[in-house]
Amino acid sequence: MTRPSPRPPATADEAGADPPPPTGPSRIDWYFHITARGSTLARDVRGGVTTFMAMAYILLLNPVLLGGPDAAEHTLERPELITATALAAAVTTLLMGLVGRVPLALAAGLSVSAVLTTKVVPYMTWPQAMGMCVIYGAVIMLLVVTGLREAIMKAIPAPLRHGITMGIGMFVALLRLVKAGFVGAGAPVTLGVDGELRGWPVLVFCLTLLLIFMLQAREVPGALLIGIVAGTVVAVIVQAVGDLPAATWGGRPPQPPGHAVSRPDFSLIGQVEFGGCGEIGGVTVGVIVFTLVLAGFFDAMATIIGVGTQAGLADERGRMPGLSKALFVDGAGGAIGGVSGASGQTVFIESATGAGEGARTGLASVVTGLLFAACLFFTPLTEMVPAQVAAAAPVVIGAMMLRHARHVDWSDHTVAVLVFLTVALMPFTYSITVGVGAGVIAYVCLRAARGQWREPGPFLLGAGRRLRGLLRPAPHRGLARGGLAVKAPSAAPVRRARP
Repeated sequence: MTRPSPRPPATADEAGADPPPPTGPSRIDWYFHITARGSTLARDVRGGVTTFMAMAYILLLNPVLLGGPDAAEHTLERPELITATALAAAVTTLLMGLVGRVPLALAAGLSVSAVLTTKVVPYMTWPQAMGMCVIYGAVIMLLVVTGLREAIMKAIPAPLRHGITMGIGMFVALLRLVKAGFVGAGAPVTLGVDGELRGWPVLVFCLTLLLIFMLQAREVPGALLIGIVAGTVVAVIVQAVGDLPAATWGGRPPQPPGHAVSRPDFSLIGQVEFGGCGEIGGVTVGVIVFTLVLAGFFDAMATIIGVGTQAGLADERGRMPGLSKALFVDGAGGAIGGVSGASGQTVFIESATGAGEGARTGLASVVTGLLFAACLFFTPLTEMVPAQVAAAAPVVIGAMMLRHARHVDWSDHTVAVLVFLTVALMPFTYSITVGVGAGVIAYVCLRAARGQWREPGPFLLGAGRRLRGLLRPAPHRGLARGGLAVKAPSAAPVRRARP
């Protein structure tokens, strides 16, 4: 049953103004506009809990994504990564609730974490990589303050935005399929090892993935979290019965922890460096920041408007209460995630599950943020999740990101080609930059071929010239074909030889 909601203010600035303090409702009601938005205290609390259950998997997944070695062969420990992930999600989500006052939750962006792992840390240390997150967050905040963010969003054609989203989904899914052992090195890739799936861990991965898909088919709330918990239980049983070597699971066998509660490990907080950029060249740094902005840029506004529409807060033109503040907090999430050591934070589409349960105000985000804060003390429980089980989540997310294909006009040859190149080249070249560059160049060239020289606009024309240069072998150290060399998920950084 749909609930009526008041018409949003005419502008985002008007939306940020508070009405006079009421004489009847409580200050909580007045501050979050609970009654004014047609909600109740119970609905927003229930929506906040639902949103947390839908996205709690990030506490298990982000440490896996950021668990590889950097250029100095230093690897981050899982307890400190779990603490950083929970802390950053709690801080940014609480800010969204208290400042933006909309039912949106933030956590470490999967695409941002994937970019850090594959494109940044092969040439930087982890503190320097987190420094890049701080820089890209500052860039996004600047774009929001100056109003350029919406201008750039309008300059990027919708098919290219959808292609970027789908391509990142395919890229992240491929990385985790390799990590789980489902895909292996071959000609050029194979099923498992020598064309076969071997070992109990791969079977546990397959069962976890299948269970999540089945739960989603039945529209079970929190399907990702339920599937990961169930897969972990199966893995613990398999390990207890089979007593498999630790190497079979990738170094950490799934075992019940000695205790469920522990003190948070805040050792990553403030571990940010901005030095070392001169060693890899200014062009490389520019490409890194540009790629991170792309990874955390395009989905945020669409997600915010999409969730706002489901909550009945956005009108037909996409205007909703607190939009400018929500975009600013989302940009600040990049810097907050970098300082905490958890990678850039961004709005999660799982916030829509809370809106579906009745969440209409920032109170729901406050509830979600407090639950993330409580998870700071339950690190031992999350440590027992094996990488093979956690790898199922990004594969599912990749499948969900392909839903953007329904917005693509495949009958338009120009649109179909640029989307295909963007989506296909990201996983096939192990490079998000290559996919984005190919899509932009294809769009500019194909529009020019049809005599539509002005349609791409000056922004895409300039970006096309810049990205075209990145697709050639570059003379700068740290650059390779595709702009940046990337690191295979289970091997040393791949540095391709120049032709």
